[in-house]
Amino acid sequence: MNYSRFFHISQCRTAIFLYFCMRLAPASAAWENTAPPSRANACFHVRRTITLYTNNIDTMKIINFSDTDSVINRYIAEIRDADYQQNRLLFRNNIMRIGEMMAYEISKTLDYEEREVTTPLGTSRVRLPKDEMVIGTVFRAGLPLHTGFLNVFDHADNAFVSAYRDYKDEAHTEVGIHVEYLATPRLDGKTLVIADPMLATGGSIELGYKAFTTKGTPRRIDIACVIATPEGIDHVKKTFPDDRTTVWCAAIDECLNEHKYIVPGLGDAGDLCFGEKE
Repeated sequence: MNYSRFFHISQCRTAIFLYFCMRLAPASAAWENTAPPSRANACFHVRRTITLYTNNIDTMKIINFSDTDSVINRYIAEIRDADYQQNRLLFRNNIMRIGEMMAYEISKTLDYEEREVTTPLGTSRVRLPKDEMVIGTVFRAGLPLHTGFLNVFDHADNAFVSAYRDYKDEAHTEVGIHVEYLATPRLDGKTLVIADPMLATGGSIELGYKAFTTKGTPRRIDIACVIATPEGIDHVKKTFPDDRTTVWCAAIDECLNEHKYIVPGLGDAGDLCFGEKE
């Protein structure tokens, strides 16, 4: 897929659509602070929603695999299914498969150079990736997704950070993120893929990124998640370098509930992979 062409077309379509929405909307300055009339109601809500995805659209790319039909949709459907989730092995395997397919798509966007390979009968020239890859993962839910990426980028270095939800109140409505472990190679000039299955608030992946970059500045950052939310994507746009970051997700869900879980989502990915924790 030619992603640069895809985003150029998408930008044009969005601009045209917004233009006609704004032409339909009343010109009164008071409109912004009052309920819009019925004729402009759709445009009002669409404009507010699309703002999230048009900010920095020239630089940061958001790739949502559910926008196109592929077998990833089946894996997503299965890991969402409450009955299917009873089998942890199948659940982990589907997360891993999604990681493998994302890695393959990311491989198409890397930098390549031609090299010569010696065979038993002669020589062959082949174009190979020249990016120095580092696969970074947020413990523990990210491990199956990390495995999928490592199955494809088998020459990559690896980075790990421990980050988990730290509830501040008994009702579990005040949520913090706690980081306590880090192991990473130097990242200067490298391509960093951060694999974290659930991009909910974006807090854990931000802290993971900040922890990783204490060991250098990557040339390129790819965030890979299974399910994201608009809130999480917006947080990434505010906290990551937009000119060298791409977000890859298998699906974008509607919102977060009061416990900061993605809705409809799939539940707690870490618990579903490895069992409940105390």
